[in-house]
Amino acid sequence: MGRVHAAVKNIIFGQVGNLITQILNFVLRTLFIRHLGDTLNGVNGLYTNVLSVLSMAELGIGTALNYSLYKPVAQKDIEKIKSYMQLYKRAYRVIGIAVAVIGTGCAPFLPYIVKASEGIPVRDLTLYYFIFLFNTVSTYFVSYKYSLINAEQKNYIQTNIITITKMITVVLQMAVILLTGSFYAYLLTAAAVELIQKIFVSRYLDRRYPYLRDRDVKKLSPKETGEIVTKTRALVFHKVGDVARLQTDSMIITGFINAAVSSFVDNYNMVLNSVANVVNIIFNSVLSSFGNLFATESRQKQYQIFRVYRFAACWIYGFSAMGFSLLLTPLIELWLGRERTLAFSVVLCILIDYYFKGDRIVLSNFKTAAGVFEQDKYLALIQGAVNLVVSILLVQRVGLIGVYVGTIVSGLIANVTKPVIIYRVILVKPVREYFADSVKYISALLITFVLLSGVKKYVMRSVTVFTFGAMFVIICVVFNGIFLALFGRTKEFGYLWDLVRGKLGGRLKRKK
Repeated sequence: MGRVHAAVKNIIFGQVGNLITQILNFVLRTLFIRHLGDTLNGVNGLYTNVLSVLSMAELGIGTALNYSLYKPVAQKDIEKIKSYMQLYKRAYRVIGIAVAVIGTGCAPFLPYIVKASEGIPVRDLTLYYFIFLFNTVSTYFVSYKYSLINAEQKNYIQTNIITITKMITVVLQMAVILLTGSFYAYLLTAAAVELIQKIFVSRYLDRRYPYLRDRDVKKLSPKETGEIVTKTRALVFHKVGDVARLQTDSMIITGFINAAVSSFVDNYNMVLNSVANVVNIIFNSVLSSFGNLFATESRQKQYQIFRVYRFAACWIYGFSAMGFSLLLTPLIELWLGRERTLAFSVVLCILIDYYFKGDRIVLSNFKTAAGVFEQDKYLALIQGAVNLVVSILLVQRVGLIGVYVGTIVSGLIANVTKPVIIYRVILVKPVREYFADSVKYISALLITFVLLSGVKKYVMRSVTVFTFGAMFVIICVVFNGIFLALFGRTKEFGYLWDLVRGKLGGRLKRKK
């Protein structure tokens, strides 16, 4: 299976799965808020983030081992695959136990990080937390097996399993909310379905790769083990810093403001992530193909693909950020009511970080596939520290917007440093080209935003389904028209257009 074909297949299955789960999630969130309230919604989001912080115990081992699998999978070296997977299995068992121990030790501190919980007893807050903890810990005993599927560029298998599980979970949770109105039943339903899924996945992958059950497994050489240790050591810093920067906003909001405001933010993030997931599937689905690219292609080819990848990201993330900046709050108003909307300044900060996060996904994926971790191993730590310090200081002075100012400032550090590393270490090209392109893309975005903001004043004088739909169509036409006019003759657009035409042409021929 070729790289492009594998990536397209992963994207298609990923998008179908994402569409199904997002529709169900919107219905579930609506029922949750109406029957269980904003405070429990905030607690639900907070615990999800707390457990993301605890997953820091993984410390990049999975990323390092996934990278190590690309070459033996491409060469069909079964003995080497068995050796890496054995190491992966042992490492993740230790990690699962560590997360369980650390997570249990964190339980007494829950009342201090859930502010204004409106009468929820400490006993209930603790029991809710342990259900979340069980789900996280049990994942480590199965998830390592997915690495082999992903190294084979068959991410769609994992996507399909997760989609089916999510569909069953959400449908059952909706029924539980309507029939019982119990948050305990809501959480236990998800825990039961996910446990069954993990047992199924373990048995399915054992049958798919029977050699993983072989007991005759050779140990990796000291050199191979040393490479993994070196990469993992660098990824430890990345992981710790990323957690401090990306997973702490909810805790800061809940701790310094209250759980209800965290719920409002979580509603915005749910809508944002529903579209972000569509976009991210496209860009994350090619990660395993990038691993194959670095194992088999020339540096010039890598450079060409990077420029195309980055161009596509700036267009797609720019388009989605533009639509959100003008329509996200009206959508929340139509869906949940004006009382649950946030100030435009807060929304704008969230979307500025969203756009630059898209750029960082491009940089991180490319760098990860190339196995380059050492050069910026302290960067994520610096980002995490900056985010925590700036966010905590500003949230006490200017409120919610201060949290996102810290997020933006810390994120931009990577937007400046990661391109330098990629161009100097991987592509061996002058980095000024990257920043020149950034100026062009951002300038186009600003011009389009000013134009569409003026149009919105006349089209959306009141928020209705009709005016929302009309503005959505206008944004689609104007934004893509401007970008096509500005960048339609570039080599990057030409490459993407040829790719699309080739795929469509191939399908038409098969139909004939």
